[in-house]
Amino acid sequence: MSINLDQIDELRKRANVSYGDAKNALEETGGNIIEALIYLEKQNKIKPEENTCCKNNFLKTLKSIIKKANGTKLIIKKNDVVVLNVCVTIAIIISIIAPPLVIALLIFCLITNHKIRIRKKNSEDSEVNRIFDKMAVVANKVTTKITKNFKTE
Repeated sequence: MSINLDQIDELRKRANVSYGDAKNALEETGGNIIEALIYLEKQNKIKPEENTCCKNNFLKTLKSIIKKANGTKLIIKKNDVVVLNVCVTIAIIISIIAPPLVIALLIFCLITNHKIRIRKKNSEDSEVNRIFDKMAVVANKVTTKITKNFKTE
């Protein structure tokens, strides 16, 4: 019996073996796929399927998040002059590496009335900007109270 490529492909798919192993097993068993599977099993050549589905989904998701973050910008302005303009990916990496520095920079920006914005690729504002605006209002109130107290003393 002649062995064709479809039989080899089918055996490879089911047993997760190389072309050579699949061809040899089919030759040994006269082209019978079931017998070839048993033959490969007895020789301990059948490899378990790798569960790459979860790995691929995780990597695809991570890749899309990074791509989206690269297109999103963190912009810090003072009187309409851009002080800092970096992609969110870099901002996240710096936040992970040096959180105290980021917190200090955020407080400094709020106290000195810098405007913090997250701008998406299509130039639309992010929902986070409302939170930054509220934080800026509170910081402005606190700084004006503190400066009034220093002036009265």
